[in-house]
Amino acid sequence: MRTRTAIVCSVADQGVAALTNILVLVAAARLSTTTDFARFSAVYLVFTVLLGISGAHTGQPLVLERGRSDEIRGACRSAVVLTLLAAAALGALLAAVCLFLPGDTARALLMLGVVLPVVLGQDAVRYAFSALQQPHLALTADLLRLGCVLAALSTQPYGAGAARLIAVWGLSALPALLLSAALLHREVAGTPLSLRPLLRRGHLGRRFVVEFGVGNATGQLSVLALGTVGNPLLVGALRGATTLFGPLNVLFTSATGFGPPLLGRVGDERRRVRATAVLAAVLAATAAAWATVLALLPDAAGRQLLGDTWPAASALLPATGSQYAAMAVGTCGLLTLRMLDPRTTLAIQVVFSLAAVAFLTGGYLLAGVPGAAWGLCLGSVCKAAATWTRVSRLRRRNPAPEAAVSADPVPSGP
Repeated sequence: MRTRTAIVCSVADQGVAALTNILVLVAAARLSTTTDFARFSAVYLVFTVLLGISGAHTGQPLVLERGRSDEIRGACRSAVVLTLLAAAALGALLAAVCLFLPGDTARALLMLGVVLPVVLGQDAVRYAFSALQQPHLALTADLLRLGCVLAALSTQPYGAGAARLIAVWGLSALPALLLSAALLHREVAGTPLSLRPLLRRGHLGRRFVVEFGVGNATGQLSVLALGTVGNPLLVGALRGATTLFGPLNVLFTSATGFGPPLLGRVGDERRRVRATAVLAAVLAATAAAWATVLALLPDAAGRQLLGDTWPAASALLPATGSQYAAMAVGTCGLLTLRMLDPRTTLAIQVVFSLAAVAFLTGGYLLAGVPGAAWGLCLGSVCKAAATWTRVSRLRRRNPAPEAAVSADPVPSGP
């Protein structure tokens, strides 16, 4: 596939995935009361953490693979199989534990356990198609998923519980998973299945899981904790605000997950760094423009999007919009570091993600939910500055254009 076609298909696929995610949350907000949406958001937040861990351990190292075609195909098959097995085991454990717990949240978590192999498996196949440089196959499957989830959620009545919405959302991805599995089997059939390298101590995915844990999951779980011990509506308000920026959120996540195979087609290191810098500027400007559009949205239109959650979410738009502009810069900085040296990002993630949690907590104590939102923004600004400072230092240390590229950043054994 030509580079330009691959880029178009990859960008289109990320757009479809982003649209799916935002429409799921919009539909849940419109079908739920404020309390029910907060409950749905909490469970969806748990899924987001598990999705990030899965992508960090198997997906992100997979797209950094270099080698012969048959080796990459075998790595794709192994990564998808491991994801399905791990998701099935974890989902069964989650469902078994929640079966004996009371409350609507426990029932929603039980349903999450049931659908976990479907939703995590679908995401793993998307990484595999990216590594195989076949983004048009991922786009085909994601278009099917978008149609199925919209059709399924459109039949749900107002007041549907969180457990029902989780079940409908998860099972609606099953046709897309089956199609993806069939398409992937055609690409990787006959390659050896090797799960042991993915579980070894030196596997790069372990480092990426730690990065995700301190970089993303820590902040999300902190929001969940503050909502539990403080204001329960905090989760719904922040989740409602971030839902409005759903397309950008998915694009940021996809940049580090799906960007390396595309950037690998760019001629030299200097041009790759320049490309990520331009991408950072474009995404930051897009975030600022989108925040402006949302701020000017009439209340009636806002309630059509988020229902009863709109008033609380709209008050956070200035902080959340600023945060996403900073996230654009930081995400592209992390993508650049992954291309230069994927082992340099852990320290940045640890230090500045923990700082973001401190800013979140401090902002909440000082100014409630708006203060928490501005605390998250400050954390994103600090992380963005740190990533590009590190990029600058690496470029000065390795001035030769192909010096860093010659070292193959693939997962290694012990």
